[in-house]
Amino acid sequence: MKVLGVDPGTSITGYGVIETGNGGSARDRPARVARLIECGVIRFTAKSPLPERLRALHEHITGLIARHRPAALALENAFYSKNVHTTLVLGHARGVILLAAEQAGLAIAQYPPATVKKTVAGAGGAPKAQVGSMVARLLRLTAAPQPADAADGVAVALTHILRT
Repeated sequence: MKVLGVDPGTSITGYGVIETGNGGSARDRPARVARLIECGVIRFTAKSPLPERLRALHEHITGLIARHRPAALALENAFYSKNVHTTLVLGHARGVILLAAEQAGLAIAQYPPATVKKTVAGAGGAPKAQVGSMVARLLRLTAAPQPADAADGVAVALTHILRT
């Protein structure tokens, strides 16, 4: 199964594509093997108008879906900031990502940030560096994906894989 994980934002959106399959010998109970296919960030200039950033985000996500053909999209839920405007704008970004996934007919899963951190790092309040380190460990990478937002996107995909 291939999963596209997304950590949404209107300045930086992190993403990761992970593929799972079965490994191990026929005598052993098959073990899940996950490998990182691609990860990165989608950056937007803060000065560009919100509608322009949302269009570009939709195009990038649609392009990732077309290129990798995942079975599912895993998306991190919005955190509730003290700044209502920030939360509202993040909701717009989540909306265009959900739209792209729905248009492609993908299964969609949404996870709170604390669930992602707890699943990958073992603690709901884990700092970004710990999440990145655990992503590298779980996927047998030599280093955490960079920048940290890319590691967060991978962590969302891993959360979906580990919870399904």
